Amino acid sequence: MKREIPRLVIAGTKSGCGKTSISVGLTVALYRLGLRVQTFKVGPDYLDPTWLSLASGRPCYNLDTWMAGQDYVKRLFDRTIQGADIAVIEGVMGLFDGANTSGLSASTAEIAKILKAPILLVVNASGMGPSLAPLVLGFSKFLDGVEVRGVIANMVGSDRHVSILEEALDAVGAPPLIGAISKDGLPSLGSRHLGLVAPLSSKGFSKERLLEFAVRVEGLLNLDKIIEIAKSAPRLSSSFEGEAAETWHRSISSPMIAVAKDEAFHFYYQDLFDEMRERGVDIQFFSPLQDDCMPAAADALYIGGGYPEAHAKTLSENLKMLESIRDFSAKKRPIYAECGGLIYLSSHVTTAEGERYPLLGLLAAETRISKRLRRLGYVKAVLKEECILGSPGNHLLGHEFHYGELASEPPAKEGWIQIYDDAGGRDLRPETGELSPKGYYHKERRILTSFVHLHLASNPMSLCDLIQSALLVKNDGLCQV
Repeated sequence: MKREIPRLVIAGTKSGCGKTSISVGLTVALYRLGLRVQTFKVGPDYLDPTWLSLASGRPCYNLDTWMAGQDYVKRLFDRTIQGADIAVIEGVMGLFDGANTSGLSASTAEIAKILKAPILLVVNASGMGPSLAPLVLGFSKFLDGVEVRGVIANMVGSDRHVSILEEALDAVGAPPLIGAISKDGLPSLGSRHLGLVAPLSSKGFSKERLLEFAVRVEGLLNLDKIIEIAKSAPRLSSSFEGEAAETWHRSISSPMIAVAKDEAFHFYYQDLFDEMRERGVDIQFFSPLQDDCMPAAADALYIGGGYPEAHAKTLSENLKMLESIRDFSAKKRPIYAECGGLIYLSSHVTTAEGERYPLLGLLAAETRISKRLRRLGYVKAVLKEECILGSPGNHLLGHEFHYGELASEPPAKEGWIQIYDDAGGRDLRPETGELSPKGYYHKERRILTSFVHLHLASNPMSLCDLIQSALLVKNDGLCQV
């Protein structure tokens, strides 16, 4: 195992300080130096990893201890750094912000600590002079094992401003200034209501734009010093190997799972596809926007999140695709749909602008897009009945972040049940502060949908149950696993 890989964390003092732009630019700059860069993103984010994947030419992986646990995160890091020369880990929110107000769970600091990775702290220095020094000192000395090794000052005003910041840090022995970026120093990545514009959009990506990030970073950051800091990361212990994932006894035949993936649906964790393929699954991607039909030989369908509301007209007008998915469902083949996938399954969606479009109609309810955030936070779901994700009592961990909502509950008289324990109908679990999710299941048609993005890759029991549901279709219900 390659346990001495150079690595560093790009952390921030708060959200919106410029971590992603700097991480993308740094990744491309390192790539241009001939380094194979493996990128990671802390937390349940789908958009930043897409940018980082394009910047590195390698899949980006999410590191989230709340959903996946520390052991899984360690094994994932250990597996995915193979063949890389350096690892760049983009943080989430502020360095010490996480799942709750006490402890480090799901924070950037926790990831940095368990991976023994040095940190570059990004600070919005606009309107700040010598006050930068106590701020940085506080972050660097707050917790043992969290090593801030350098500072990147964003939104600086002038060369004199940079000199003041450098002198202030040096005077108190704080970590040094590694780079400074003016207000317009880096190109904008663009944003919309769920975060950055996905680079799958023509508005979000071009090779020339990534090159511009790299050229700017090369002139603004001390790359030699950054590589030196990354190389200072200590050797990781052999305990990273951890316990092997649950063994999956493969069938003679492999199931095919069709996955909707295009500009409307692209919120997926890369390690889920890795784990599926490791278990023999044939994954076939298709586009509900552009294709006429889903893969003909599919045994199960997975529709992730994304921006179906932004493409509602095109989705609604692709009648051949709608009919293809309806025919698939009529054969009682399993469908699992998250968030944007739930919207696509609904009978109609009303956008934030008031436009209403018919969609699949497999979920007996309408959806609508609000102009304000409806739900945000980690969730723990407990299965109430047997379904395609397992048995009653199984725990599922995930995250909700959406503006969409159901206009009404899917009616029980049409076969829909609430599959997740809703903790008595409360929106918040008072003992943990976690959101209480709702999920809907149609037992006869084997459709499970909710607004929750689950982390199934770290839940081998439920992942195997989903795969088994597909195998039962492929083998006419006779498969033994």
